[in-house]
Amino acid sequence: MQGLQIAIVGSGPSGFYAAEALLGAGLDIQIDMFEGLPTPFGLVRSGVAPDHQKLKQPIRVFEEIARSPHFNLVGNVTVGREISVEELQSAYHAIVFACGAQNDRRMNIPGEDLKGSHTATEFVGWYNGHPDYRDRTFDLDQDVAVIIGQGNVAVDICRILMRPVDDLRSSDIAEHALEALSRSKLREVHIVGRRGPVQAKFTTKELRELTSLPGTMSTIEPEHLELSEACNAELASSKSAVAKRNMDVFRSLAENVANDGHRRIRFRFLESPVALLGTERVERLRFVRNQLSGAPFEQVALATEHHEELECGLVFRSIGYKGVPIPGLPFDFARGIVPNKAGRVDNGGAALPGLYVTGWIKRGPSGIIGTNRADSLETVEALLEDLSKSAPAHAPGLASVLPIIERRSGRVVSISDWAVIDGAEVERGSRAGKPREKFTRIGEMLALLSPSEEPGGEVGSSSRQQPPETNIRNSQEPREIPPICEACDKS
Repeated sequence: MQGLQIAIVGSGPSGFYAAEALLGAGLDIQIDMFEGLPTPFGLVRSGVAPDHQKLKQPIRVFEEIARSPHFNLVGNVTVGREISVEELQSAYHAIVFACGAQNDRRMNIPGEDLKGSHTATEFVGWYNGHPDYRDRTFDLDQDVAVIIGQGNVAVDICRILMRPVDDLRSSDIAEHALEALSRSKLREVHIVGRRGPVQAKFTTKELRELTSLPGTMSTIEPEHLELSEACNAELASSKSAVAKRNMDVFRSLAENVANDGHRRIRFRFLESPVALLGTERVERLRFVRNQLSGAPFEQVALATEHHEELECGLVFRSIGYKGVPIPGLPFDFARGIVPNKAGRVDNGGAALPGLYVTGWIKRGPSGIIGTNRADSLETVEALLEDLSKSAPAHAPGLASVLPIIERRSGRVVSISDWAVIDGAEVERGSRAGKPREKFTRIGEMLALLSPSEEPGGEVGSSSRQQPPETNIRNSQEPREIPPICEACDKS
């Protein structure tokens, strides 16, 4: 197979790993990666907490992939808005959708939309400088906040809320968030899960870090650690190494005595929110007490008749994510994914030719960054198998769709444009002792870039300057991928 034109929609880990697999196939392939923002790297840039810089190291792998002369970034372009799926199909032999799960799951309770009730995505995007969340506001004059969910995203939110602000000054946290957090009056955060401590989805390293914050006391009521027979059976299983370590941490917290001189983090289990209460904003949260029912590893939380209320002024829901429909593709609304078989988009049992998915939009919001490599490899193997069955017709690629995009969107951002933005962010950060100071508005980013000399400019040009080691097609040795906190809270 020669002269393949492949479009990848989404520039997060799954998209880059799909590009890596394609470039490593030893074929003549041109990859155009479409991204709605002017900035690549998805949740590695905008989801990893700013005080966890080591978890952003996969960006180095992605930068190497992007240096290939067979790779283009087509940034500041949203598929489904500036260009349709149908229009892409006319220009490419195959399209791989790697656009993730962009929406938070709702609690579906009264008062959920009161002022002071927020999603995890909003807050994480806000402190990470994502342009879509730059202008969100969070009332940090409140005394008490509640986080619904017990996964590592909940831990990130709590840690950013409660970490001494001076510890964040050397991170790449957005300056507007740093300023707001420096004035925070929060004294107490409750982290609430509908199941028990054995089922909590924290990783132990994240849990220990959170419970060791200076100036903060973490506590658990001892009765929350009383385990049923089924929970003890889960804990005794060889599959529960993380849960065992977490229980050791939880038991140590039950020995803590609240000190009025400290800010406090309180872990609460077997509770579900049933209503947010207040007139114009959140004033209280009503919980129902749960009990677990079922066999080990199959336990579900069932509501009891016991309710209680907690005064609070801020609520963050962190109960998982779901994908959003893509115009032109089938969608499974129950699971929040594009239906597929091994990455092939499936429409009622029939594969749609030339359309593929990878990452969260394929499997749902689960796993770590490295999980996306195997997932993308499966999709690419299916794609190449399909194309090998018949000689593909000529596809014009980016040259045919770029005029359409530019009529609708204006400035298209290339990988070398991104290098300009990247360099400016790093320079801004160096003056403040930070790894980078992100631009948080798209207009600011585009203002740094010179106008394209011709339609498409360097996006579609093969003459743009390449850094050394441009071709990675034959350098596919395994790389160590640092772990990242699990993005899906399944408490």
